Amino acid sequence: MRSILTLALKDLLLLWRDKFGLFWVAVFPLVFAIFFGAIFSGSDDDSPSSIKIAVVDQDSTEWSDKFVSELDSSESFEVVRTGFDDAEQLVRKGRVTGYVLLEKGFDSYAGPFFGGKPPIKIGIDPSHRAEAGYLQGILTKMLFTSSQERMMDSDRMTQIMESAQTNVDTASGLTVNERNSLKKLLGSVKEFYSEADSGLLRRDGISSGGGMKEIEVESVKRERSKNIPQSPYDISFPQAILWGLIGCAATFAISIVVERTTGTLLRLRLAPISRVHILAGKGLACFIACIGVMVILLLFGKIVFGVNLSHIPQLVIAIVSSALCFVGIMMFMSVLGKTERSVAGSGWSILMVMSMIGGAMVPVMFMPRWMKTLSTISPVRWAIY
Repeated sequence: MRSILTLALKDLLLLWRDKFGLFWVAVFPLVFAIFFGAIFSGSDDDSPSSIKIAVVDQDSTEWSDKFVSELDSSESFEVVRTGFDDAEQLVRKGRVTGYVLLEKGFDSYAGPFFGGKPPIKIGIDPSHRAEAGYLQGILTKMLFTSSQERMMDSDRMTQIMESAQTNVDTASGLTVNERNSLKKLLGSVKEFYSEADSGLLRRDGISSGGGMKEIEVESVKRERSKNIPQSPYDISFPQAILWGLIGCAATFAISIVVERTTGTLLRLRLAPISRVHILAGKGLACFIACIGVMVILLLFGKIVFGVNLSHIPQLVIAIVSSALCFVGIMMFMSVLGKTERSVAGSGWSILMVMSMIGGAMVPVMFMPRWMKTLSTISPVRWAIY
């Protein structure tokens, strides 16, 4: 056992002295994690090209359905129609960015020209301030356009005036003079719409003017589960760890070839130790290096970027299992050729394919379905998970 430890320390010391190799094992993964974590975290500052939202239509009328259809056809949104309770849960679980609620009375809303509170509510997590403003602006524009169309509809406005006259008759707190004045005013408006056509309305500019109150935005706190990523760094650091493991596997595989070509391996075999001791020493050195890279990156991510570390016992098992896996990959790579160049070329080719389909380059969640299925053959995917 002492000879194995001595050989392992020898390889670790050689790695420490090899600054270029140490860069790919420790420094590059850290740069990768910080760089891509910063890119992902900065994406919230820009107006998103497509926002996934839940839409609740409590009005269930022709105009509300038309409004939802126009929202769905917009390239700015991906719409999911659902009930109010389900919509809130979708926002809390982070499956949609927010919800849009069309309240009852949307069909009879007179529009911004007559004031009043828009019968629309937005529910969104407070952390998505940019999306909230973007969504509020788009909905305000659509509501304004919809109100214009309704005001140009003579038949519809005639019905609204008739309904308003009925409400005046049943309203309480009005004097006889006030009631008669309101009915006369509504009757004049009704008469105007009954005699006008849509072309006249557009020409006379009935659709211009007025102002609308802001659409109400409600805060919906997102649930913070320990089992899902809480920040972009929870995704970028596992990817970076795999680049560290890949660097360890490639470095130690090439070192075996270097020792074989330079005669170091021959001298070791002439020493009073067996081939098992030599391979075990090399494997132990790779194992310790893999463990060290993973622990350092995880601690750095936790302290500096708040990376979520939960289920510590299972995490320890995952660290040990991943290290053993890449020790095996290192041993396999070392016998792919007889020269340093051949092992480096074939080894890195295999590792790059593993990383591409396994999620070390692009997270598996962003892959098409067929590639997600293909990724199950890559040990990189399982190590990241």
